[in-house]
Amino acid sequence: MNDLARQTANLDAVAQAELVRSGEVTPGELVAAAISRIEALDDGANGINAVIHRRFEQALADASDPAIPQGPFTGLPMLMKDLWPSVAGDPLHLGNRAMKEAGYRHPSDSNITRLYRRAGMVIVGRTNTPEFGAVATTEPLSYGPTRNPWNPLHSPGGSSGGAGAAVASGMLPAANASDGGGSIRIPAAACGLVGLKPSRGRISMGPMQDEWGVSVQHVVSRTVRDTAALLDVSAFSFPGDALIAPPSNRLYADEMGAVVERLRIGVMSRPTNGPIDPECEEVALAAGRWFEAQGHHVEMASPSALDFWAGSRAGSIVWALNMRNSISRVSQFIGREVGPEDFEPSTWGLGQSADRFSGLDLVQAQAAQAKFRRDAAFWWASAEDGGEGFDILLTPTMAIAAPPLGRLVSTEDDPMLPLLGSTPMATFTAPWNTTGQPAISLPFSTSSAGLPLGIQLVAAYAREDLLLRIASEMESDIRWDLRQAPIHAANL
Repeated sequence: MNDLARQTANLDAVAQAELVRSGEVTPGELVAAAISRIEALDDGANGINAVIHRRFEQALADASDPAIPQGPFTGLPMLMKDLWPSVAGDPLHLGNRAMKEAGYRHPSDSNITRLYRRAGMVIVGRTNTPEFGAVATTEPLSYGPTRNPWNPLHSPGGSSGGAGAAVASGMLPAANASDGGGSIRIPAAACGLVGLKPSRGRISMGPMQDEWGVSVQHVVSRTVRDTAALLDVSAFSFPGDALIAPPSNRLYADEMGAVVERLRIGVMSRPTNGPIDPECEEVALAAGRWFEAQGHHVEMASPSALDFWAGSRAGSIVWALNMRNSISRVSQFIGREVGPEDFEPSTWGLGQSADRFSGLDLVQAQAAQAKFRRDAAFWWASAEDGGEGFDILLTPTMAIAAPPLGRLVSTEDDPMLPLLGSTPMATFTAPWNTTGQPAISLPFSTSSAGLPLGIQLVAAYAREDLLLRIASEMESDIRWDLRQAPIHAANL
């Protein structure tokens, strides 16, 4: 690994972009440094296995092109998650063996890729993900497990686990991620990173996905300012987008260091159903005490609508039908009929379960989800609007710390284990994908075993500005940006 690779391993994206802007390094040198770190950390039997598709030669050519866009992140290396965000001519395998064996490559850039390129970023590869992003660990049969840089025997979470491991190990400062039930926030918590799930409609999901679904895109990053600045270059709509979130009154980067007004914060330290690791519960309570010390009003409270969520089958129905659709899309991509041998047991089983549901079931499930969204929103609404007037909901990000690798994989006796076993990791995160509200995971502390523990903050729809302002205040005090995973490029 070269000297510049070590020197830049601890710099966040804003700082790396400034090196290029000031002329201290060229875009090609910055990209070459990231490639050096990836090769040093990812390869071999004990490598992290985060970057499964590499476009290093093309990335170096892109970075050296005199026509590279001059934007706020010119020369910044970026990794794309190997799920729906596509890169023209590059592999797109969705964590699936059939797609991998077919050598499928997508013909066009997704909208988020176009925005990254417009900002000057250079795509260097794609990161590992579970099949269709369906579970909370990154151990696909197609590409093997990704290891957590805090403990290589443990999962980095999922489904953006490859992205989380790449950033936590210092391969690069931020990486593309997506979140359909916690898949940005879970890896952020498991890997000690910042992970913002933006509001529905904040970032275009086109052309392969729709903004009205549960999934959204953004990044995992080491610092809050990276999450904010990268949102500024990503929060644009495209023709045909189904939903466009109301814009912020100013740049999200301007929320860094801004004064935080006195807030009313509700703390939910336990799930509505199911157990929780005491250390995960304590992290939320400790964060509540931190907010109290800053002068905010804190009380044990949460939306009563979550009781309905816990007892509803609506999410399971929609999830099964979406999985069936994903299986069908693989057939379209590779040009042949597919069967159970082309998918992992839990994926195929969930897709087959969709046969139990009718079109009426789907419409009724969507109506139930809409009711939950409206009921939950009143917890954040003002008293004048008939609401309860809370500003923030504070929870643990997960009910358990990052589990050991191998714990959430299918067995002959229990093929559905990956799905059911993911519940404790997504119990606090998944509701807000249905409501479409922004939520952020912050790396508040570590467990007694040395694994990161995150807290989640949830705000009203379109209030990413408030979440980023609060997160910036907390980061300036707790300084998680100075923490370093035991496996890190700066130490090689």
